[in-house]
Amino acid sequence: MQFEKGVPVIWLAEFTQAKLVGNKEQTANGINEIHKVRKGDISFVDNEKYFNACLMSAATVIIINKEVDCPEGKTLLVCEDPFEAYVKIVKHFSPFEPANKMISDSAVIGEGTHLQPGVFVGNHVIIGKNCLIHPNVTIYDNAIIGDNVIIHSGTVLGADAFYFKRRKEREVQYDKMESCGRVIIEDDVEIGAGCTIDKGVSGDTIIGRGTKLDNHIHIGHGVEVGKNCLFAGQVGVGGKAIIEDEVILWGQVGVSKDLTIGKGAIIYAQSGVGQSIEGGKVYFGSPVEDARTKMRELNWIKRIPEIWEKLTAK
Repeated sequence: MQFEKGVPVIWLAEFTQAKLVGNKEQTANGINEIHKVRKGDISFVDNEKYFNACLMSAATVIIINKEVDCPEGKTLLVCEDPFEAYVKIVKHFSPFEPANKMISDSAVIGEGTHLQPGVFVGNHVIIGKNCLIHPNVTIYDNAIIGDNVIIHSGTVLGADAFYFKRRKEREVQYDKMESCGRVIIEDDVEIGAGCTIDKGVSGDTIIGRGTKLDNHIHIGHGVEVGKNCLFAGQVGVGGKAIIEDEVILWGQVGVSKDLTIGKGAIIYAQSGVGQSIEGGKVYFGSPVEDARTKMRELNWIKRIPEIWEKLTAK
């Protein structure tokens, strides 16, 4: 999320009740998770395992729970609970804005676009030209939809990320990471019925131009789906995964978080992708392998009783 104008680090320190270390004169331009940060952004870290990655990232302002050497040009906000401070900043700069009608007055809807009965369009949504939005679609605040997009009934765009911090010492153990990202649907996309596409925690969830999604598909927070992809029913993609152009995921494929599927990969139905895979190949299984290798493997498994019978008969 980018701020409307720069926020002085002195104000941030006062607001979060943090100790200011390093450059005290600069401003922050936005707030982001570590994998999305750019120069000028705020990020946070509360686990020493990841201190170095965060300190050496592009982040300009880092909320941290231990005073350490501050890299040149950066600002540290040292506080007891960086997660809590991060969420406080998000809530301040991206507060909940109630809706009072089905189509927000702040929404922009392009020429030739048709909304069927029961469509909800939230605050500051932008919908392009010649789109068709079918009944009972819900489009949360700040979503951006391109031209010539079709969205079928019951789909939800922009629900919060499924992202929580566990506090084992508390009776209510899970603290919610507030989401301030967006969903962006590019031109010529078609989204089936009953799909859910979550917004990013701080960045954007993107569905690339020309991609087609079947019914009952879930796309997690911060996922980037490339151009001209094809996803069949009941595909699930975990948060922050990157699906490159022209990937085909057949029915009930599960994709774990934080990985990349290369351009042109094809993954057969009911497969599980647990780590990054190369493009231009066909995959099958859980965890996925090259489909031909996996099929040969399965054929040998089927022959085990026959082989065993021959061995024990000797």
